[in-house]
Amino acid sequence: MEADELLVLVAAGDQKAFEDLYGLVSGPVFGLVRRVVRDPAQSEEVAQEVLLELWRSAPKFDPDRGSALSWILTLAHRRAVDRVRSARAAGEREQREALRAGEPAFDQVAEEVEAGLEREWVRRCLNRLTALQRQSVTLAYYDGYTYREVAERLKLPLGTVKTRMRDGLTRLRDCLGGTA
Repeated sequence: MEADELLVLVAAGDQKAFEDLYGLVSGPVFGLVRRVVRDPAQSEEVAQEVLLELWRSAPKFDPDRGSALSWILTLAHRRAVDRVRSARAAGEREQREALRAGEPAFDQVAEEVEAGLEREWVRRCLNRLTALQRQSVTLAYYDGYTYREVAERLKLPLGTVKTRMRDGLTRLRDCLGGTA
């Protein structure tokens, strides 16, 4: 079933349709949010907020105005931009407060070093996956393709891609367990 059909069912409260829709759009949503927000943890949080909002606001979807995927990605983009703006405003407030209080400003160097270490950790964990798992996970979560699009690009059955993704994500979760 395609996203448009699933979203109509979700609007009617169909939980199974939501599970299917979630599997179909979670990769592209995360990929888009990740490109806007940049921070992995924040991106995961925003993507989850978008998917929760999707469940709540599904009845607002109007198929005459565009595709379900476009509508969902618009929700994701708006939420990601809101998060970036909010974080920027919070940082500016903290900096103003620090200047008023005579405290040292936010340590951007330490934050960049920490982000670099996290990226390296993720890279190491990705390298522990099989080449086929890594390829599927990378296409879905970094390039923003749906599972179906990954299957088409790799010329594989959808079930095979879903199995690779599930196994790869399980291995990643176990590897990253110390940082999650």
